[in-house]
Amino acid sequence: MFCYQCEMSMAEGCGAHGQDIGTCGKTATTSRLQDMMIFGLKGLAAYREHARELLDMNPNSDDLKTLIEVDDTMSETLYFTLTNVNFNFDEHIAQLMKVGAAGAKVMDLLSSNHTKALGVPTPVTVTQNKAEGKGILISGHNLDMLEKLLERIEERGLADKINIYTHSEMLPAHGYPALRKFKNLKGNIGKAWFDQTDVFTKWNGTCVVNTNCIVPPEKSKKVANYIDRLYTYKITGINGAIKIENDNFDPLIDQTLSLPDVTGFDSDETIVTGHHYETILTLAPAILDAVKTGKIKRFWVIAGCDAPGHGRDYFRELAQKVPADHVIITSSCGKFRFNDIDFGTVPGTEIPRYLDLGQCNDSNGAVHIALAVADALGVKDVNELPISIALMWMEQKAVIILLALLNLGIKDIYLGARAPQFMNDDIYSFLHEHFNLGVISDITNDFGKELAE
Repeated sequence: MFCYQCEMSMAEGCGAHGQDIGTCGKTATTSRLQDMMIFGLKGLAAYREHARELLDMNPNSDDLKTLIEVDDTMSETLYFTLTNVNFNFDEHIAQLMKVGAAGAKVMDLLSSNHTKALGVPTPVTVTQNKAEGKGILISGHNLDMLEKLLERIEERGLADKINIYTHSEMLPAHGYPALRKFKNLKGNIGKAWFDQTDVFTKWNGTCVVNTNCIVPPEKSKKVANYIDRLYTYKITGINGAIKIENDNFDPLIDQTLSLPDVTGFDSDETIVTGHHYETILTLAPAILDAVKTGKIKRFWVIAGCDAPGHGRDYFRELAQKVPADHVIITSSCGKFRFNDIDFGTVPGTEIPRYLDLGQCNDSNGAVHIALAVADALGVKDVNELPISIALMWMEQKAVIILLALLNLGIKDIYLGARAPQFMNDDIYSFLHEHFNLGVISDITNDFGKELAE
């Protein structure tokens, strides 16, 4: 453990010299559980912030009530981690489940307000790594900001002169009707967030990062190649970038016009997005019939937050091994590990084998689909359905998604590419015992039985 939050802390912090208990009596396990709460709250705060932006545009009393409930959980949980408040293991677990419940609420809130503001996404084929003309490349999660930018470009009569392209978690923007109507929203460039230094360096136009994840110049010298044409939005920022203030997009637009046309992106690749859970549920009769007749034997949730490293090749290899009569459901930037593959349709049906629910905050859609299938089949426990789950985790948003799934009672989740360092043996043993949580190792060992169905 390591803790230096109070006056009683040992020199250099409790645990700094190998102690497994603090001056106050806090154990290493208690400390890690409280760390887990804080990590969950960070992801919760990100989704809460996005949801509040949309609620400011379309106030709704029920939604505001939900937001207050989320805020209450955040403040209560912070209080829970205060020095000398609680040392009870079971109550720590219960509080973590409260954080997970708030995560499920806020993701539902964000998803529903996205569809209220922008319409329900529908499947669309998007060009990948193909660009021309003056271009703005946008990375992040903030769809509201993208709409405002597109509207401003149109107001200035420049829709035929400036093209907008998405990167990473902005890919799902192409599925929303209110965004797709803008003809200068053209395609997607690059993959997950961490390829931005290479992609932005090659990109001739301007770049925008409107939420996490952004790479600072302290991390990569490549940032110097584009820092003078990199814009950040609201809470996002790095030294040297240009801040978009008060939704004034004119400096961004003006600089884009002054730069050369984009070159070097001439691929003929395409990728598919736009399978929001509300759209998938319209296929429910066909899906249920396919399940009942054995045409669909299993659903796979292969999703999560991507990060650099070959360890995550596991998820691509797993997706490639999934049989033709199984369906893959994905979300978040982890899909870029395998979304270039054409998975086709389930044999004997028109049901796509690959369903991209959207951004990481759309992960709740997988639960809605599972619950709908369970209800229609008369299955009381969703864990009895033929569903396998392999999740990538990277940072705090992945933590709140995991806590939300655990709070909903979802079991048999395999997490990777490696176990989170904030889980010690006691925490992992509890999660394994009560939720059968596992850490990925070898595809055959982890999912050999399911793949053989």
